[in-house]
Amino acid sequence: MPDIVIPDDSPAVMGASTAYPRFLEKHEAVYHASLPGSEDVLIERIRDFGIVINIRSSTRFTSRVFEACPRMKLLSIWGTGTDNIDLAAARRHGVTVTNTPGVAAVSIAEHALMLTLAVARRIVALHGEVVAGAWPRGRSTQLRGKTLGIIGLGAIGKQFARLGEAIGMRVIAWTMHPNPLLGFTLVDWDELFRESDVVSLHLRLSPETTGFVGLREFGLMKPSALLINTARGPIVDEAALIEALQSRRIAGAGLDVFDVEPLPQGHPLTKLDNAVLTPHCAGVTPEVLEAGLALALENVENFLAGSPRHVVAGP
Repeated sequence: MPDIVIPDDSPAVMGASTAYPRFLEKHEAVYHASLPGSEDVLIERIRDFGIVINIRSSTRFTSRVFEACPRMKLLSIWGTGTDNIDLAAARRHGVTVTNTPGVAAVSIAEHALMLTLAVARRIVALHGEVVAGAWPRGRSTQLRGKTLGIIGLGAIGKQFARLGEAIGMRVIAWTMHPNPLLGFTLVDWDELFRESDVVSLHLRLSPETTGFVGLREFGLMKPSALLINTARGPIVDEAALIEALQSRRIAGAGLDVFDVEPLPQGHPLTKLDNAVLTPHCAGVTPEVLEAGLALALENVENFLAGSPRHVVAGP
């Protein structure tokens, strides 16, 4: 019997990849094309397997799931974020959890730059007015010479910092694990918000970072400043952000992530002319998909060989 299961792949990415057929040449796996839809269905799909390959961050691995699946020894996830997984429960139940770090760094950093330029240059609003027959001028902001504040200097944060420098921005940063060898000017939390013309978030979502940026931080920012978030929605107090945008306490925001996804129709953010919104797609390109899925499968191979890599939690 196969000991490997993919409990969710909708819309299909693993099933459509070139890496998966190669993997099946050496291993048997049970594949589910549809989302589980409920915790009970997820448990039913995975309880008899030792290795689970998870594709969707919307599928949650709670303490109850780990408790109900005692055969599970490896959870190989596609992606970097682990906010959908109870890592403490995984450790208690002897499950190794691996992820696919770094594969989306370039794509997400490019997307962050795109959002920054789109908000600063008011691209969406200008496009709409030109299409409607208007000819607006003089509403754009130049970024060269401005200060880019990076929060979190992991692979994505460092990549975006380099892009900021490449277009002539001064880069400052705050990180949970400061190290002068990171190569960027590190400042304290308040100083970053006071000095930055653009603040960009590159942190993992955790209990510690939930609501990390709120009313106090928006109060420190320049009225001309922009907020960019390609990390996770709940890192920002969404209500405080909406108020800051509506009142023009800050000039604008570029957002790829939200508290609730997909973003509900008629959400207050959709009614703002100083916010550019994208559907959590910063790291979803053909190149990233293929590299990340291949690494998730490679993590299974390494685990079976007794040399697990990219471990974020272990027994």
